[in-house]
Amino acid sequence: MKILLKPKNKQNNHFYRHAGSITNVFTLFLTALLLCIKSYDTSAQTASSKVVVPDWALPGSATHKQVPPPLDFHRPARTDNMPIGIFEGQSDVGAALVPGSSSYNPATKQYTINSAGYNIWYTRDEFRYLWKKMSGDVSLAADVTFPDTTGYADRKAVVIIRQSLDDDSKEAMVALHGAGLMHLAWRPEKNQSLKEMRINEKAARRIGIEKRGDAYAIFVSMAGEPMHQLGEPIQLHIKEPFYVGIGFCSHSPTEVNTGILSNVILKNAAGKVR
Repeated sequence: MKILLKPKNKQNNHFYRHAGSITNVFTLFLTALLLCIKSYDTSAQTASSKVVVPDWALPGSATHKQVPPPLDFHRPARTDNMPIGIFEGQSDVGAALVPGSSSYNPATKQYTINSAGYNIWYTRDEFRYLWKKMSGDVSLAADVTFPDTTGYADRKAVVIIRQSLDDDSKEAMVALHGAGLMHLAWRPEKNQSLKEMRINEKAARRIGIEKRGDAYAIFVSMAGEPMHQLGEPIQLHIKEPFYVGIGFCSHSPTEVNTGILSNVILKNAAGKVR
């Protein structure tokens, strides 16, 4: 036998309806409270996990001098083996705190490279690198532009040959800085500081590097004239195969900037820089 409990009068009906409304309001209030608590907890976790940039990685300024990183500080590269233009893959060498990105426009023959990174210098590097594995002699050249004229003066676009994707790899590079400085620089051994040969001329339109055996030379075109070598080659032995390519670094550990390298020439022979 079923026993049905019914309210005895309309007044009781009103009471039950009112109680239901209170329950619904309370449920909504409790849900909102839980969401607020969850939001606060997430914000707290984000704040507690906020990346702290080490003092040595901050760019030089009127109040700060950049210094070499600790010799035992390294981060493995983040690598994407997907081809881009003439290159086989791309990597964030040194795994900058903000990931980089790259794109290629075949119509304009432009590689746009977006990268953070504290520097390409001292005993380790942080930059976005578009690369191809090669052996033998190499000729590599590219036009360089910096679309953001307000970027950090020491940001660098490079044509570079490296032994590996390790952040402290042996390497030889020709770099053009945002403020116009140019140099041929090389890391003689893994985890050693870079050496350099600075060029008095500034703000080349096109930069290049030639590998002829163990000799590496810098080539430039200042205003569209045929590329010509500056200074004497440096000597550096890099085992085969090695990595050859182009790259960019904003010179700021957490701020992404952009370098555009176009009309890239990459030949597996010396004497082809143009």
